[in-house]
Amino acid sequence: MSKRVLSVGQCGPDHSCLTRFLTSHFDVEVVPACIGCDAMQKLRSGKYDLVLVNRKLDEDYSDGMEIVKAIKADAELGSVPVMLITNYCQHQEEAIAAGAIRGFGKMEYNKPETLERLKAVLA
Repeated sequence: MSKRVLSVGQCGPDHSCLTRFLTSHFDVEVVPACIGCDAMQKLRSGKYDLVLVNRKLDEDYSDGMEIVKAIKADAELGSVPVMLITNYCQHQEEAIAAGAIRGFGKMEYNKPETLERLKAVLA
C-alpha cells in the first residue's frame, strides 16, 4: 500500500531530488506544498504518513519551524510524523523539542541513518 508524503517548502529542483530519493526506496506518493497555509489545508483534506518541512521555505523564505510547531500543536494533526529538512544540528534539536522526529539534510540522502529514519515511518 502506497504511503503519502507531504513535502513543504522545497524549491523545484530540491522537490524533484527528494521525490526521486523517496520513490527509489519506498512505495510513496510525494505531494508538494509551497507555504504553511497550503500545507495545513492539504493535511486537513487528506491522509499523509509523513510531512517533510524545509527549514526555510523556498516560496517566501519563512521559517519551517513555525509549520512544524503548528502541526504538532494541532489536536487533529499532531499525531502525523513530521521531519525537518536541514543540515544544521541545532535546528534538528529544535524540531525534536517541538515534537518532530529527527530529520535529515539535503546533503544526507545517501547516509544509511537517513534511510533508517525514513524506514521507521514509511516501511
